[in-house]
Amino acid sequence: MKITDVRTRIFDLPHEDTPFDPTWQVAASRSHRMTVVEVHTDEGITGIGSGGVLTSLNTAAGLFAGKDPLAIEQHVEMLKTIAFFMGRPWPIEIALWDIAGKAAGLPLYKLLGGHRDRLPAYASTGELRPAEQRVDDVLAMREEGFSAVKLRFHSPDPMDDIPTLEAVRQAVSGSMKIMVDANQGWRYPSDLTPRWDLRTAITMARVMEAFDVYWLEEPLWNYDYDGLAELRRQANLRIAGGELNMGVHEFREYLRHGCLDVYQPDATFAGGITGAKKVAGMAQAAGHMFAPHTWSNGIGVMANLHLAAAVPNAPFIEFPYDPPNWTPEIRDFVLTEPIRIDANGDVVLPDKPGLGIELDEERIAQYEIK
Repeated sequence: MKITDVRTRIFDLPHEDTPFDPTWQVAASRSHRMTVVEVHTDEGITGIGSGGVLTSLNTAAGLFAGKDPLAIEQHVEMLKTIAFFMGRPWPIEIALWDIAGKAAGLPLYKLLGGHRDRLPAYASTGELRPAEQRVDDVLAMREEGFSAVKLRFHSPDPMDDIPTLEAVRQAVSGSMKIMVDANQGWRYPSDLTPRWDLRTAITMARVMEAFDVYWLEEPLWNYDYDGLAELRRQANLRIAGGELNMGVHEFREYLRHGCLDVYQPDATFAGGITGAKKVAGMAQAAGHMFAPHTWSNGIGVMANLHLAAAVPNAPFIEFPYDPPNWTPEIRDFVLTEPIRIDANGDVVLPDKPGLGIELDEERIAQYEIK
């Protein structure tokens, strides 16, 4: 089998009636734009990938023509070089793994290790909302089956976000795990919200301990290895991070410094499934959790779901969900079936080969940007 072509397609779904205003952006989004990579082969098997930050792919696509799509480790070495100069091309690697699963006739999680066929999902919110509204949101999520939820902290004074955490903990008591994401690991250039320093992070972690926060995510800049390690020494809760780090070499530094309890590389941003699975193994060997970031779209969610289900140290899968402004219908609009949880709050892995998902070509034709 040989690669014949690598193509990109761009889709844009307007949702003016539900503008989404997540903490990591400086303005609300009124549409959901996504780029899908298709890797075509001479045997008629096509792999798809998405997520990450694809740039200059037209320049790089010709490098794959005529190559064996199953030589994934070889392609990863080339993708590392592409990433060094031209963004994050890891959706190509996701598409290669999709091909591998389809060629083998196996769901990808089984090809990767097949630890289990379902994972508990935690509802990962994106917006700051008033405490009463967020309590109503979380109680509704609990009724749907979620047993864990992640709240966002991003007010200029982080203490202003504590009343929301307190109200949610009081409302759910011990029936749900609560995570907090400070979104301090990286920033858009136009985000001028004051960054947390180490003293702020320590103070916030100690306050959160009283509300039994399961983990505090990205409390400091991604590359503040010493600060993260000191915070972890002083905090009596788990420290999580690494969603957009560049690759295995950076996670090696987290391990060497003792920065994290929960390792969160997103396969579509941070070294592909190949690299993220190596991080999962490194974390497992050191006795740490692995819980990949999934905030991109349905294809990115599914790629990370297969990865997490394949390894033994993933307690949850992140499920981006903040209705009415971020729903499976919006997030997964290119797919024939949105990804959902079951009545037990689990996401069940598909039994179809590869990623086990399909593009809804008839529906998405109207959203494709030519």
